[in-house]
Amino acid sequence: MINADVIVVGGGPVGLWAACELKLAGLTVILLERRDVSMAQSRALTMHGRTLEMFAMRGLAERFLAKGQAISTGHYAALDTRLDFSAFDTRYPFTLLLPQSQTEALIEEHARELGVIVLRGHEVTRITGSETEGYGVFAQHEDSEASFHARAVVGADARRSIVRQTAGIAFEGHPATLSIMMGDVSLRGLDGPPVRMVTNARGAVTIVPVGNGGTMRVIVVDPQRTHVAVGEPLTLEELSASTRHILDEDVHFSDPTWLTRFGDETRLAARYREGRLFLVGDAAHLHFPAGGQGMNVGLQDAMNLGWKLAAVLNDRAPPSLLDSYEAERRPVGAQLARNTEAQGALMTRFDAGHLALRAEMSDLLKVPEINRRLAGVLSGFDLRYPSGGLFGDTPGAGERVADRNIVLPDETTTRIYALLAGGTWLHLSFGDSAQVALPGWLQAGAVRYVTARTPKSQASHEQTQAVLIRPDGYVAEQLPTAPR
Repeated sequence: MINADVIVVGGGPVGLWAACELKLAGLTVILLERRDVSMAQSRALTMHGRTLEMFAMRGLAERFLAKGQAISTGHYAALDTRLDFSAFDTRYPFTLLLPQSQTEALIEEHARELGVIVLRGHEVTRITGSETEGYGVFAQHEDSEASFHARAVVGADARRSIVRQTAGIAFEGHPATLSIMMGDVSLRGLDGPPVRMVTNARGAVTIVPVGNGGTMRVIVVDPQRTHVAVGEPLTLEELSASTRHILDEDVHFSDPTWLTRFGDETRLAARYREGRLFLVGDAAHLHFPAGGQGMNVGLQDAMNLGWKLAAVLNDRAPPSLLDSYEAERRPVGAQLARNTEAQGALMTRFDAGHLALRAEMSDLLKVPEINRRLAGVLSGFDLRYPSGGLFGDTPGAGERVADRNIVLPDETTTRIYALLAGGTWLHLSFGDSAQVALPGWLQAGAVRYVTARTPKSQASHEQTQAVLIRPDGYVAEQLPTAPR
């Protein structure tokens, strides 16, 4: 039996990122993935700005930016009025079109650099044990069974999660009520911009580029075909015929690399943990893929859990810290289910009433405050964790930290996110003696202390004397400047 601190089950982007965060904190991590090779198809294409911020906190954002295509706006339910990210204080006011296969490859590269043990071709078949004695994880590998032992198990193993089943956690929600066609194809006969979103009384068609090779992703909601079971094979002619009917254009598809159907199944785990069995990503939440949120929310799950679980296993935090994972992330999963259900209703119904509702919603998105609210939800920029628990009651506690240039005492300039690259807590002072009180359990040795000032060329931190930042880039506590 092979021992590890943590076993991660599932080697998609979310499982890989969880493994990275745990390994960054010095734990022994083994990742078990049933596939022999990485998935060639890319379910997710959208990387939101908050995810890029997360990667920037580990010094990785440029790797993803070099591979993807930045789109300055986003969409809500494919409405005509686009979501505007320019109002947010961020270096990444856009979405990045990047195939999931490339995202997965880049995170796996980082995982291997850190020393994560990635074992492909290992399908986990059973998990035994308990929080007190640890967990036995058994995986089928070729013609034999491999066995592992760990103090904790993270389930990033999607819809049929064996970790969730072992934990006895209900997956609450509803099955698919309709199916939607999707294909990655070459096309001809379509003029206009590379991204097309068309909705009319005949249905809806979305066309976006997949990578830089000329392949286009075509998503079609044809009300005459939504009754077809999700598992029934999709043909190129069926996809083509529905697209031509809806667009009323002579579009021709060829060279398909992926033809599939997906549905609107929506589920949320009743709990995100049982003992030291944890759920992240699609193992915790499943939803209609609207707005490109699923992978991004899953990666944020992994970021949130990683430093907390590592702190407990390294005896740097009390076990009660793990309760905050579900307390902070399950409401995000519930909100994800709600907003994707709402978008699904707007995107899959084409009677006069729903088309009128789409027009009304599109007009409402022209109101800056409404546009910003939905843009903040989908991007993750507006997520604020509740006060109390890990946070104090000072203004700003629980909010994301924006990346800014700061000047160190030796007059070198750096960025706040660069100081988080090691995955530690950061205490940032903008006054020689200003300090924030640490939580009672947090050891000073686990915190990086930095004194800095803001450059004259940018807005100053006149409202903050000092701030304590969690490893995932949220304000734990801050000391405002006293009123003059």
